[in-house]
Amino acid sequence: MGRYVIRRLLQMIPVFIGATLLIFLMVNVMGDPIAGLCGDRQCDPATEAQLRGDFGLDKPVWQQYLTYMGHVFSGDFGTAFNGQKVIDLMATAFPITIRLTIVAIVFEIIVGIVFGVVTGLRRGRPVDTSVLLLTLVVIAVPTFVTGLLAQLLLGVTWHVIEPSVSSAAPFGELILPGLVLASVSLAYVTRLTRSSIAENVRSDYVRTAVAKGLPRHRVITRHLLRNSLIPVITFIGTDIGALMGGAIVTERIFNIHGVGFQLYQGILRQNTQTVVGFVTVLVIVFLVANLLVDLLYAVLDPRIRYA
Repeated sequence: MGRYVIRRLLQMIPVFIGATLLIFLMVNVMGDPIAGLCGDRQCDPATEAQLRGDFGLDKPVWQQYLTYMGHVFSGDFGTAFNGQKVIDLMATAFPITIRLTIVAIVFEIIVGIVFGVVTGLRRGRPVDTSVLLLTLVVIAVPTFVTGLLAQLLLGVTWHVIEPSVSSAAPFGELILPGLVLASVSLAYVTRLTRSSIAENVRSDYVRTAVAKGLPRHRVITRHLLRNSLIPVITFIGTDIGALMGGAIVTERIFNIHGVGFQLYQGILRQNTQTVVGFVTVLVIVFLVANLLVDLLYAVLDPRIRYA
């Protein structure tokens, strides 16, 4: 196990470098960030040269990348064009988005797996057909439509919640945005769990457990569910980074000043330091989540061993 973890950590290094380099190159071709700093007027040559020197934009792109990576490994993600440290923006935005992601993941795990188990054990019955149709509708409807409808009905029409989230963004206010954020992923988790349960319920080890006289709940939880959750855990692990980085729409709808909000502002203002800094952290989150998912395989299935 130890050697496997070390090998995976070493494999993460070129992936991290390649992903950050790709993002750095893509962000640097979005446009000229200096042009947006002077407003509607064009910067005079002296001011433009000074700004490019201050932010290191007068150097070749490869040199900018090497300088940036050197600062990243020392904990410095640069300075935004408004003078704020990117690390300070992260300290404000990431806790909010982490809370939002936790709420979304809880919905995925509890609601998605429960619905998947129920429909997988009752394949072809009315409850199975109803849940399949419902998940298909959820997948087909864009997130911004779901979010706006939920905000309009629950926040404006029925006054069940506040239409927007406060700056503190406690867990209580993030329940509805978390459900909206998790809606599509929740539908996929339900369908994945259903398919896996329906496939494994006819396996030999399940029939053997039933023939031995084990209680039904033990057959489901100890034998059927553990083996069926492997593809679901894979999806949820990769979905963590996607939820944190893909919360732009949800955070805009509910006025949540998290990672998605900062990325949106950074892209809108062509603030390369902010965009690259936040995406760099999201790449690390994605890689760590995938490593943890691989290690969870051995917990779910004792037959899996890492050399």
